[in-house]
Amino acid sequence: MSVPAAGLSGCATLDTMLGWVGFGEGSAVQETPEALAMEGMADFNRGKYSAALKRFVEIKDRFPFSEVALLAELKAADSNYYMDKFSEAKTLYEEFEANHPTNEAVPYVLFQIGMCYYSQIGTNDRDPGNAQNAVQAFGRLNRAYPHSPYFVEASARIRAARDFLAQHEFSVATFYLRIDEDKQAQGRLEYLLATYPEASVKPQAAELLAQLKSGQGIEKTWRRFVPTLSLPDWQSFTSAFGILPGGGSAGTAKE
Repeated sequence: MSVPAAGLSGCATLDTMLGWVGFGEGSAVQETPEALAMEGMADFNRGKYSAALKRFVEIKDRFPFSEVALLAELKAADSNYYMDKFSEAKTLYEEFEANHPTNEAVPYVLFQIGMCYYSQIGTNDRDPGNAQNAVQAFGRLNRAYPHSPYFVEASARIRAARDFLAQHEFSVATFYLRIDEDKQAQGRLEYLLATYPEASVKPQAAELLAQLKSGQGIEKTWRRFVPTLSLPDWQSFTSAFGILPGGGSAGTAKE
């Protein structure tokens, strides 16, 4: 069974999720864990993620060997993700991968691990760690599952995160120029151009590096050189690749 394309939205249907964990159509929902799973999914699909999480945690704690235990593990992670609790979600996704490495949901889980990092890019301009980790996580997904339905979107998000990292390098270079550390600035610019040749900030970096190498001094009009650290407009990627962005649906309340 292949991972369905519906997972690209990050919110797979109940039937899809039940299919992943071996509790598919036609199964009787009579036992308590199954009833809890249905209630949890109903809450989840209404955007009541906190209530859903309680149901899934109860299944994990009380019925760890039930048919819906895998579903509960996965949706507990998803519930945290959609409440923007990215650290908690990442831990649960990683536990799912470690405990069920051959499960058909693993490509989805790897994509969501990447999204946990990606969703935090830009929260601290001084620390590019989330962008670096997002690139690594999406890269691991694409290397392990090059034919997964997540490959195209993961590739686009790698491109966006790398562009953010290039902007960060350029910002550091201009900082060094402001404190007259020209050699440090030149090193950063050379690294940027060698590592991120596709970066949107490449023209400014090349111009600034050329001025440094000319030995004629730097035109210190910083406003036009210093970038605003941000991810590229995601709409440009959806248009270019013809895909839907991952993550929660617009307008869905987080409870």
